[in-house]
Amino acid sequence: MPNKQNKKAVPASIGFIILGIIVIAANLRTPLTSVGPLVSLIRDDVHISNTLAGLITTVPLLAFALLSPLVPKLGRKYGVERIILIALIFLTIGIVIRSLSGAVNLYIGTAILGFAIAVCNVLLPSIIKRDFPNKIGSMTGLYSVSMSLCGAIASGISVPLAVNAGLKWQGALGIWGILSFVSILCWLPQLRNQTKQTATTSQQMASNDVNVWRSPLAWQVTLFMGIQSLVFYVLIAWLPEILKQQGIDSTQSGWYLSIMQLALLPFTFIVPVIAGRMSNQRLLVVITTILLLTGTLGLLYGSPNIILLWIIILGIGGGFAFSLSMMFFGLRTENAHQAAELSGMAQSIGYLLAAIGPALIGYLHDATNSWEMPLFILLGASVLLLLAGIGAARNRFVGSGNSYELPRKGR
Repeated sequence: MPNKQNKKAVPASIGFIILGIIVIAANLRTPLTSVGPLVSLIRDDVHISNTLAGLITTVPLLAFALLSPLVPKLGRKYGVERIILIALIFLTIGIVIRSLSGAVNLYIGTAILGFAIAVCNVLLPSIIKRDFPNKIGSMTGLYSVSMSLCGAIASGISVPLAVNAGLKWQGALGIWGILSFVSILCWLPQLRNQTKQTATTSQQMASNDVNVWRSPLAWQVTLFMGIQSLVFYVLIAWLPEILKQQGIDSTQSGWYLSIMQLALLPFTFIVPVIAGRMSNQRLLVVITTILLLTGTLGLLYGSPNIILLWIIILGIGGGFAFSLSMMFFGLRTENAHQAAELSGMAQSIGYLLAAIGPALIGYLHDATNSWEMPLFILLGASVLLLLAGIGAARNRFVGSGNSYELPRKGR
């Protein structure tokens, strides 16, 4: 009888973990992507400058950069499940505070939710590494699709919720607190296994600890993560303006931005599955670079009549790049603790670059009164992505010597 009960309990437990990962991932972009379309409404209502309005997007990225290196230590000391639950509670609190009137509440709430998302960003890949070591590709795909799909939906419905539904910008941002509250309920069952899992992973960490900051491979993964984040957030911030200079009106350019985000969705699932079955991922890195170079060159020199094609190609390239960066956290590490450490390191540097990128590109545009130089910067970033990716795609672990390789099958 005990054996039968255990056999039934395991699938149920795994099912709760999968549900929890999907629902948590759905919260990792919606509080950020819902802001962009509402910036003008927020700016006019709160009476802040364009510079301060831009900080609404920058503050969470800086929070990611500051907190990410510390998150693995918190998970190690107090347990990954418990820290994620606390982060989800603070995420809900941050969303609520941000939705209250006043500039002070706006920035305090934004900072709180930024720190909360940083925790989940770092620890979810380690959960996948620990609980699904043979299904890293498919689970990373589910995680990425949930995050990207909900992020795209949030961008699209923010203005209709605020204007057409009469919720104003406060309600359009605050409504995502419902989703974060649901994620709390979905994650609560994981606390039952906290003690047992913490004891097990502590034994693994004692024998497999490694300083990822001293690993050349970890730095290659980090640079890949950082450069792809920079490219993505530059496009999110400036693609509509780039298109406007080419004669496309504001409404159409906004739709093109949504199309770019939707174009990457199928590939955020397909690419991790393919990557997990390959001995190394260099071919996928090369394809990623070709897509990003082609799309950027299309914006620079391509025919305006087929500009939608270049945007879709950029979206697909972004899907490849993001999926590979998430996969490297699991594929380049030997256990969940190393995955968390590598994730924390890569996301810290990555989101710092992401925060700097849009401001740098905006400065270059103001200095040259053209988008040509900023687009050349994106071309250079794509080449650097290739160089970092070729190293990151090697079939090695961050804690191993250069000569140590293992075959990977079914990941």
